[in-house]
Amino acid sequence: MTQTPVDSRIELPYTGDERALLCGFLDFLRGTIEFKCAGLSDDDAVRSVLPSQLNTAAGIVKHLRWVEHYWFEVALHGRPSRAPYTREDPDADWRVEPGETISGLIADYAEQCTVSRELVAGLDLDHEVAFRGDKRLSARWVLIHMIEETGRHAGHLDVVRELLDGVTGE
Repeated sequence: MTQTPVDSRIELPYTGDERALLCGFLDFLRGTIEFKCAGLSDDDAVRSVLPSQLNTAAGIVKHLRWVEHYWFEVALHGRPSRAPYTREDPDADWRVEPGETISGLIADYAEQCTVSRELVAGLDLDHEVAFRGDKRLSARWVLIHMIEETGRHAGHLDVVRELLDGVTGE
C-alpha cells in the first residue's frame, strides 16, 4: 500500500557563502529524493512505469548512491571504486537485485551522502585533482555537477511517483 509522503526536507538556503549555498541546494535535492520515495511499497518502488525498465524509483535511488560514491570518493579523493557497474555491465547501479528494499536503498543512499558531505567539507572549493588524462577537476565542479545530476533524477522521480500512485508535489 502506498502512503502519502511527509515532507521532512531541509529548508532551501536563500543566503550564505558559496559553499553554504552549493551544499544546501544539494542537501535539499538529496532530501527530495527521499521525499519522493517516502511511503512507496517495495513492489511500487521497482515497478517500471516509463519506457526504460531500469528507471524505477528504487533504481534511481540506487544509481544516485553510486554517483555520490564515484564523484566524492573516487574522482575527488582517489579511493578505489566499489560500484557494481563494469564495462560489461554498465547498468548494474540501476538494477535492483532480489532482496533489496526501498528502505534499504534509501538508507544506503543516506549513508553515502553522509560520507560525501564529510569528504567535501574538508576541501577548499578550488581544490583540484587530475581527472581523465590531462583534465583537472575541482570540488566546486563536483558540487555543481551533483546538484545537476540529483536535480535531474529528482525530476524523473516526480514523474515516476505521479504515474505510480498520483502523488505530486515539489
